[in-house]
Amino acid sequence: MADPQIPFLDLKRVLSFQRDALVEAATRVIDGGMFVLGENLAAFETRFARLCGVDAVIGVGNGLDALRLTLRAAIDGGRLARGDEVILPAHTFIATALAVSDCGLVPVFADCDPHTALAGVAEFDACRTPHTRAAIAVHLYGQLCEMPALQAWCAQHELLLFEDAAQAHGASLDGLQPGRFGLAAAYSFFPTKNLGALGDAGGVATCDPALAEQVRRLRNYGSTEKYIHTERGLNSRLDELQAALLLVRLQRFEAELAERRRLAARYREGLHHPLLQPLALRTDKPESHAWHLFVVRSPRRDALQAWLAGHGIGSQIHYPRPIHRQDAYRDTATRPLPHTEALCGEILSLPLFPGLTDAEQDRVIEACNAFPGQAG
Repeated sequence: MADPQIPFLDLKRVLSFQRDALVEAATRVIDGGMFVLGENLAAFETRFARLCGVDAVIGVGNGLDALRLTLRAAIDGGRLARGDEVILPAHTFIATALAVSDCGLVPVFADCDPHTALAGVAEFDACRTPHTRAAIAVHLYGQLCEMPALQAWCAQHELLLFEDAAQAHGASLDGLQPGRFGLAAAYSFFPTKNLGALGDAGGVATCDPALAEQVRRLRNYGSTEKYIHTERGLNSRLDELQAALLLVRLQRFEAELAERRRLAARYREGLHHPLLQPLALRTDKPESHAWHLFVVRSPRRDALQAWLAGHGIGSQIHYPRPIHRQDAYRDTATRPLPHTEALCGEILSLPLFPGLTDAEQDRVIEACNAFPGQAG
């Protein structure tokens, strides 16, 4: 009898631990009859802000809007102007770039470190120009970028620093989490995230009161008083149902984060195939990585993925094509980004989620170590 399939991610299993509480929360919202900008959103914003150690969290419709509204607020506040250049890594989900271009800013794509897949001072400085006004640090896969160094670099060149924390819920450095390093951090609560809703949701975490107030207006049609609109905003509000569900999900967040770190440690200890290398840790402080994904690099990535599939093991590629090679940005000039392009041909994400059993993970490790692929 064949072994059961091991999915890359099993959200039904993840949510099964809280199913009854989630159903109860949804029922309370339905019975309460308040579905937008109510007490559940206010409670979630307060609790997530406390978790992140920031002054304010503003719930919005999704992670893209979290970053887009942050940049728009900076423009409205006179800190950025349309046409300004914003540096960001080419190796990230396309939403990071879409937020920049949607605001009339110019994305400038940076290469990444080949060992960590993160972009830092060296990569950003290589593409800084007289028109650069801001940089976006992307905490990819759950690992924090070199934030103190980026803070100092941005201060030196009088640049704004923003954070894309869509994959970094729970990551910290010296007690500080995203939203404490840059002007603001954009979070996604997409269902697959470390803290996931049961639909689209996002949030802006910041310690800047002016930016927080501006994002609150912008998410609600440019209004803080019903039918009175001080500017041209949009509709991007984290609704009461998703806020109530996120409040439930927060109850297990710390336990699930600890489980992710435990599973990641087991992978790092157990994997030893010469053609399969986990991405490097940027620091020896374990709290700096939230392990949204466990990513390995192999020169025989496609063969490795096929080998795992043949053993009933799911895997995914995050991401197979960098942003500067996407058709959506084919008209964007860029310098050569050799590390990014090489990385996209070699990375593979292995199963890692709360509820993945040790026996299942052992099967993944054994299959990886038995991979017959040869270099060349």
